[in-house]
Amino acid sequence: MSRSSAPSLLTMPGRRFVIAVPFAWLTVFFFLPFLILLYISFVDMGDGIDPFQPLWDAASGVLRLKYENYWTIFKAEWDGPLFQTLYVEAYVRSLLYAAITATLCLLIGYPFAYFIARSAPAVRPALLLLVMLPFWTSFLLRVYAWKGILADAGILNRLLMAVGVIDEPLHLLYTNVSMLVGMTYVYLPFMVLPLYANLVKLDWRLLEAAYDLGATPWRAFWLVTVPLSKAGIIAGFMLVFIPSVGEFVIPSLLGGPENLMIGRVVWDEMFTANNWPRAAALAVVMIGLIVVPLAIYYRYSGERAAR
Repeated sequence: MSRSSAPSLLTMPGRRFVIAVPFAWLTVFFFLPFLILLYISFVDMGDGIDPFQPLWDAASGVLRLKYENYWTIFKAEWDGPLFQTLYVEAYVRSLLYAAITATLCLLIGYPFAYFIARSAPAVRPALLLLVMLPFWTSFLLRVYAWKGILADAGILNRLLMAVGVIDEPLHLLYTNVSMLVGMTYVYLPFMVLPLYANLVKLDWRLLEAAYDLGATPWRAFWLVTVPLSKAGIIAGFMLVFIPSVGEFVIPSLLGGPENLMIGRVVWDEMFTANNWPRAAALAVVMIGLIVVPLAIYYRYSGERAAR
């Protein structure tokens, strides 16, 4: 049987099963948890035993929707601010730090991914191994290692004082800098890998053609390489940006009290205030802030591609 006549996996009788497996995975581990989260966000707080009240009161037959869980996030008062400062500032801060982290990962990861893609095929596995090597150690262990590096008596300050660059230790830990360093370090592989997967498939003869037409290496890079790697840039940016918005561990261990992000706010509402409905509402809004712009972007991109 020739290769062209061989039955494809998607044309075999079990093709529906092949499609059903990832769909079932998304349903069980994304859609159902989101529906549960959405349900909790519309109910009232519990009585101390149960974390929340049921939505349907069987005794009175009343559906008790509690919109106040969302209203509190964007609360308007005649004698107060339009928005609850804590929640809105946490959202804005989370989006800002996530965007900065993704940008730093792009600036650092693009040259490394480009270098791997242009390396000899025999060397690429070793370079990719270096990218994936951090995944072999515990996430918490890597974050705690940065505490030892950035502390006032840490490795970095001792090294700078030993070579005479500074006279007294720099206060780096529990600042915006330490938090961004930790987030960039942790999420950098998520930027490098999709960029490499995109760059390694480029036809490098296009760069040679640009050189023949008089383009400088820098101009050829911006006019040829960057546009052709747009898909990898977007994929890497999203892979870093989305988890960074809800990051909880790194801001708690490396950031200061002024670095309160929405992940920490959700944690405090659920486990400190024991207010599960408000924590669920905060999480639903956070998901909306991420998913809605993505949906608009992909819809716009699809319309442009169709034209």
